[in-house]
Amino acid sequence: IKKYQMGVRARVEPKIRGGQVFKVEAHPIPEHPRPVRVRGRVALVGDAAGYVTKCSGEGIYFAAKSGRACGWAVVAASEGGTRMINESDLKREYLRKWDREYFGTFKFLDVLQKVFYGSNAGREALVEVCGDEYVQRMTFESYLYKRLAKGNPWEDAKMVMNTIGSLVRCNLVGKVMDFTKV
Repeated sequence: IKKYQMGVRARVEPKIRGGQVFKVEAHPIPEHPRPVRVRGRVALVGDAAGYVTKCSGEGIYFAAKSGRACGWAVVAASEGGTRMINESDLKREYLRKWDREYFGTFKFLDVLQKVFYGSNAGREALVEVCGDEYVQRMTFESYLYKRLAKGNPWEDAKMVMNTIGSLVRCNLVGKVMDFTKV
């Protein structure tokens, strides 16, 4: 990649010599659904709506799925193109159905992000928890089917207890390690 980049720079250098950068733009990809996703007759879908999963950063599936859901909502609300839609139509036909299907997934991933990615101890606890076969299976099924996998209530309870234990253990180890450095 470095060689490719150097080659591109070498080829374009004569054309941009003496030029100056006049604008640099960047924007983070939203990692949670936007509070306002429909206004008037405008609906946000995909990354613009914040349909990017936390932890994995995946958004292609949800971009395509939300675009399709919004398109079908417009067709349904406009009665096949015979009437003009409005904000309440989009909220009813698009957002209500979307949220019913995916809100839980995004909320759960938001909680995971806050619990495990807020500190080094949290990240260490996540690594420890992911060593469990049940956690791996639930993660794989949830990722594969793009919705929270249905688990065994007993195994779920064990997973919660193991998670709490890992968080406590990793926080204690982290404090002990920090204390010895002082």
